[in-house]
Amino acid sequence: MTLRFYDTASAEVRDFVPLEQGKASVYYCGATVQGMPHVGHVRSAIAFDQLTRWLEFRGLRVTVVRNVTDIDDKILAKSEQSFGPDWADEPTARKDEEWWALAYRYEQEFENAYESLGVQRPTYEPRATGHIPEMHALIQRLIDRGHAYPALDDSGDVYFDVRSWSKYGSLTRQNIDDMQGAPDADPRGKRDPRDFALWKGYKDGEPLTAKWESPWGAGRPGWHLECSAMVTKYLGTRFDIHGGGLDLRFPHHENEMAQSQAAGDEFANFWMHNGMVTYEGEKMSKSIGNTVSPAEMLDLASPRVVRYYLGQAHYRSVLDYRPTSLQEAAAAVERIDGFIAKAAAKVGQQATEPNSYTEGAQAAMPAAFVAAMDDDLNVPQALGVLHETVRAGNTALAAGDLDAVKDALSSVHAMTSVLGLDSVKRPEAVQSREHAALEVLVEAQLEARAAARANKDWAASDAIRDTLSAAGVVVEDGADGATWSLKRD
Repeated sequence: MTLRFYDTASAEVRDFVPLEQGKASVYYCGATVQGMPHVGHVRSAIAFDQLTRWLEFRGLRVTVVRNVTDIDDKILAKSEQSFGPDWADEPTARKDEEWWALAYRYEQEFENAYESLGVQRPTYEPRATGHIPEMHALIQRLIDRGHAYPALDDSGDVYFDVRSWSKYGSLTRQNIDDMQGAPDADPRGKRDPRDFALWKGYKDGEPLTAKWESPWGAGRPGWHLECSAMVTKYLGTRFDIHGGGLDLRFPHHENEMAQSQAAGDEFANFWMHNGMVTYEGEKMSKSIGNTVSPAEMLDLASPRVVRYYLGQAHYRSVLDYRPTSLQEAAAAVERIDGFIAKAAAKVGQQATEPNSYTEGAQAAMPAAFVAAMDDDLNVPQALGVLHETVRAGNTALAAGDLDAVKDALSSVHAMTSVLGLDSVKRPEAVQSREHAALEVLVEAQLEARAAARANKDWAASDAIRDTLSAAGVVVEDGADGATWSLKRD
């Protein structure tokens, strides 16, 4: 196989050769659980879920780590707000909520969003607060190597010395002299305003539960440090892929790479970043009211449709949301599911639905689909192959070529499975026992209609069709008789 992915660090598409034969290791940044998940979080999770599924399809045993940042300035600020008069800033806010309770509540919201949209659980999902000793050890290694120092003002902070690391800025190809320090960072105690915190000393007024003892004084970890400590614990000092949203390249991933390599770790072989989600060409922003959340999308469309929409663009491209986006995605999914339903009725479902990792799926997967996915995970091109297979399958249905129908159905199942579309539930009515009962009743009506047509009783035939249509059942006449489906909203 020849897998190729774009590596942000080298700014080129490179052949992907796993560091360990037959295995792949992937780390991608999860949520800082200080609020409800937004659509960018979910798009990133779906992109790396597609990557994981494809690596598995290509025969690799994949270890996936997705972290949870459960201690952070924003989490503490949100908790503090809950103890004040303006705490009700969003529907799920709770009065007098401790920071750790708030973080856990939002963590569950993220898990619900991932599960609703068929994102597989990672192999490991570590929390930052569970890895303080590993962070202390990493800080000490950096101090010993001359790349970190305790703050000059005895605040208990520890900083990474960016000028001590000549490669600082290489991930984003920036010159250190052209960089600016974080606009909200306190420059006191730093050698250089661009230096970033590895450890934040405890400050009066902060919750006592939000501090840990350390050789440099009580405090809590810096954001960038957390990921470096967690990824190396679970994947080692050298691993295949580090991923996340494009907005994390700087400063988060730049700092992460610098501190890890400065500590002596080779770290990630590939850096992969997914693009942002915009709203009609503009950056989503709560301040201008042009945001849409995963929950709002799921109110407008089924999980299968939302998954299709969020995963349809190339992972590195911008995904632009418009009011009609989910309708367009629903139409695409309807074409796929319509063929699956008709074909399965003709050739049988069980014999043609291979799991995406079986030998049957390997044989059923179109070569053009494989080539597209191997080429930097080109999902748009792969979806083109999927829809072309659906069109060919419908042509075979019309011609009564059941062998071709069966082949097309197997291919469609293999492709939708590896894209994760089969990991989200279809609308409940399609899978319920009520649907089974409906099928018996509709089939009886269609038999009565067929008898009426055979007797040239067109009035009775039309009356049955009109009754079914009023009930939301669409009847289509074909060479082999009538088929039916439910009207889409």
